[in-house]
Amino acid sequence: MRLLKVLVVVMGVMIVAGTATLGVLIIRRLGGGAGPAGGAAVASVLLDEPAGTRIASVAGLGDRLAVQLQGGGPDRVVVIDPRSGVTAARIGLAR
Repeated sequence: MRLLKVLVVVMGVMIVAGTATLGVLIIRRLGGGAGPAGGAAVASVLLDEPAGTRIASVAGLGDRLAVQLQGGGPDRVVVIDPRSGVTAARIGLAR
């Protein structure tokens, strides 16, 4: 009977510790914690595009972003590395 009491107390402590750990992990992920990509800083990106250009859509490409631009000339897609803010590629779309 004594062994059963010890097992119940140990399992209770494990449930409380596991719940507390899970709560801390959820709060860290939702609250910002280390930031995106495990603490990697996100760069500010300024696209050097002509006046009248607008962003039509944005899509993720693995660790890069594809930004479709319209207006200010022919339609185009600019591929950006969000960590460094560098334009990785420019793709012109024919009209």
